[in-house]
Amino acid sequence: VHVMSLLLLPLTLSPFTVATSTLRLKPLSSLKPPRCTPNSTLSISVSPPTTDSNAITPKKVLLPIGFGTEEMEAVILIHVLRRAGAHVTVASVEPQLQIEAAGGTKLVADASISECSGQIFDLIALPITCHPAFFHKLPTFWAVKTNIQVSKGLTTSRGPGTAYMFALTLAEQLFGESVAREVAESLLMRTDDENVSKKEFNEIDWSVGHHPPTVLIPIAHGSEEIEVVTLIDILRRAKANVIVASVEKTLGVMASQGTKIVADKLISDVQESAHDLIILPGGTAGVQRLSKSRILKKLLKEQNSAGRIYGAVCSSPTILHKQGLLKDKKATAHPSVLNKLEDGAVNDAVVVIDGKLITTEGLSTVTDFALAIVAKLFGNGRARSVAEGLVFAYPRK
Repeated sequence: VHVMSLLLLPLTLSPFTVATSTLRLKPLSSLKPPRCTPNSTLSISVSPPTTDSNAITPKKVLLPIGFGTEEMEAVILIHVLRRAGAHVTVASVEPQLQIEAAGGTKLVADASISECSGQIFDLIALPITCHPAFFHKLPTFWAVKTNIQVSKGLTTSRGPGTAYMFALTLAEQLFGESVAREVAESLLMRTDDENVSKKEFNEIDWSVGHHPPTVLIPIAHGSEEIEVVTLIDILRRAKANVIVASVEKTLGVMASQGTKIVADKLISDVQESAHDLIILPGGTAGVQRLSKSRILKKLLKEQNSAGRIYGAVCSSPTILHKQGLLKDKKATAHPSVLNKLEDGAVNDAVVVIDGKLITTEGLSTVTDFALAIVAKLFGNGRARSVAEGLVFAYPRK
């Protein structure tokens, strides 16, 4: 058995045997347009609708979490495997269901690990914290220095930056290549040899002085968990002061693929505060709920009037557009809503910066988006350092 950094360790506890092939995406030009967009209505189901073939015998996945779990790894696995049609049970190994992940994100499990002890799972995926920095602790005759390693029933990967391909490899093993490819398309995945471009217009300095920049991330039921958690994790790694605020009546929200996230504050608690940056996550249902928040509308209007930074992900640039905050600005968005941005729409870059506005297509592009924010706030050196910690290839230019 070839074993690399034991960052993510899926095992099978049933007669199902994991295939040894790995997912290889074709160039983006050969892929069909994205077919899966964020849910048009809010769903609180723990798994998305499945195809007829999967509905008969749904694949069961166990994903244990605990204090200090890497949130990007856990949430990307949950999100991707649920999109593929798996019934994913997030199980807490702690006495309580709510845990605080490595970057401070508060997640709530579906069940306690003890409740799962008598069940059989097709896959167990562990989002634990081993990394190339700990590579020397593995026996050298087992170690393989690759981002994804498949050996019979064992698949391993290296870090948050490789979690998408890891999750897609597992989806292929569970459901086949066509399902994995469809999920990859819906996540707006690119291949390694494609240029993930960033375009900047009206370049200006974003530095905010000597204090750590404060970043407000509003969330709602139906927000895209991948986007929310990636933003939180990367910006906190860069030492930004990130505040997650719920526009709901409670701190807890149910994200688009059933992940339960607990905000730091209610939006009403931050309405009198000034923030260096406000970022809106996507998810169609979440965007609809964010757009109804009068407090958030007020904060965005004040942010623009004060000349402070604001940004939006996936379908949330439509909120900015409706408020007139994209006037005379260049922006991008999820392909399904890009035409709503009218003349300012940019369709040949995944991250677009115009002055103190930043937007991105969403889902898998949010890692590039968050690192672009880090580069603007702190410089390329810090962005590269954060990317290395994620095991993510930072652009040379």
